[in-house]
Amino acid sequence: MAQGGGTYLPHMLTFLGFAMIATFLVLIMMKKMSPIAALVLIPALFCVFAGKGAHLGDYVIEGVGKLAPTAAMLMFAIVYFGVMIDVGLFDPIVRGILRFCKADPMRVVVGTAVLAAIVSLDGDGSTTFMITVSAMYPLYKRLGLSLVVMTGVAATANGVMNTLPWGGPTARAATALKLDAADIFVPMIPALAVGLLFVFVLAYVLGVKERRRVGTLVLPGQAAPEDAEAELVPAAPGTAAAAAPAVAVTSVPASVSVEGSAGSSASAAGPAAAPHGNGSAPASEDGFQGLDPDRPTLRPRLYWFNAGLTVVLLTAMIMELLPIPVLFLLGAALALTVNFPHMPDQKARIAAHADNVLNVAGMVFAAAVFTGVLTGTGMVKHMADWLVGAIPEGMGPHMALVTGLLSLPLTYFMSNDGFYFGVLPVLAEAGAAHGVSPLEIARASLVGQALHMSSPLVPAVYVLVGMAKVEFGDHTRFTVKWAALTSLVVLAAGMLFGII
Repeated sequence: MAQGGGTYLPHMLTFLGFAMIATFLVLIMMKKMSPIAALVLIPALFCVFAGKGAHLGDYVIEGVGKLAPTAAMLMFAIVYFGVMIDVGLFDPIVRGILRFCKADPMRVVVGTAVLAAIVSLDGDGSTTFMITVSAMYPLYKRLGLSLVVMTGVAATANGVMNTLPWGGPTARAATALKLDAADIFVPMIPALAVGLLFVFVLAYVLGVKERRRVGTLVLPGQAAPEDAEAELVPAAPGTAAAAAPAVAVTSVPASVSVEGSAGSSASAAGPAAAPHGNGSAPASEDGFQGLDPDRPTLRPRLYWFNAGLTVVLLTAMIMELLPIPVLFLLGAALALTVNFPHMPDQKARIAAHADNVLNVAGMVFAAAVFTGVLTGTGMVKHMADWLVGAIPEGMGPHMALVTGLLSLPLTYFMSNDGFYFGVLPVLAEAGAAHGVSPLEIARASLVGQALHMSSPLVPAVYVLVGMAKVEFGDHTRFTVKWAALTSLVVLAAGMLFGII
């Protein structure tokens, strides 16, 4: 009897684990629950179903304890990079991207992918999403482009770049299998480059679709020749043209409008924007303020100080001189003190970013309930064991391929820590029994990162959807298929080049 119960319990926990994840995804994609409510209530319910409701408090506290450093890091990273955006550190990059984009939807989407990839070099997804959304959101709103295209492209580009040695997954794989991170990452560069190229091609295709949906963009007063391009030209401060780029839209569906200032919108036939006294970028209908070239928070005289501080901060983060939350805490305090020495100004900057801080921190702690129950009840372990056990014996010599394929669902449904420290050693051991090198297994484990960055267990994705004002379910429904395809492209390239 005891033996039967012993075999029944793992199967039950495996089933409940998959059922919990499926229930969560279905409810948020159907918009029946908000992500924060679903992250808390669904695991609590399934914990009771598993007969471990009495331990729910322990699981949650353990989960919160593990994610508290992440929440602290995100809170102070949002403040730090929010201040850097306020003072104009990233304006030159943004201006370059926007000059490339002009008013062409295709260029805007490709520019989003390029900007996200460049900023991803710092290894922090939250930073990437804050800068990318701050730069591109007003343009998407003004041109009537789909915001889920922006979030999908940004998340997928960042996912490919997340494999950098200082991004996390590579270091985890190296630690788990006792390998050198450089031996894992450097040979993977060609395959990852193919993956990034695929993201740019995907952005081009999605951009062309947006161009067809929105219509042809031309300057007012001009004809609409084929392949016309409209450049976003700033006018003198205080004029209507300075409030929003003068863009006329032809062949536009009636539902598409060009965003004006103060929440108004101009139709295709109407004026581009209403006056906006200080010459700033217009606020969209939900009050989002773009990167205003004349905003009072700019600190041009402190540009090189801020650039140097950011380089020092990122270098210290890569070299692991101090824990990342501590680095961002110190960096945020120093950035506020130097750029805004007066207390009212400091309070104003903190208040300006309080919404993002609260939303993201709340989401992280809600996710702690989900991960705490998954881990504490043993669901995630039994799910991983079941998947590994389901691998046919004949696939042993192809364990690198199997690892690459498993990395897609496992890194989506699990934290990177759970996958790399819990599952990867088992896969590597199975591969070693068939003569497959641990290095190949480690490299294959990285291919799922493009999909991982849209996982509900990744705190940075809530920064992305929160700042972009996109429902998490909409982002998931749109992004998962493209991110999974990108991961498969990386895997195929790795096998083609003999890396995996």
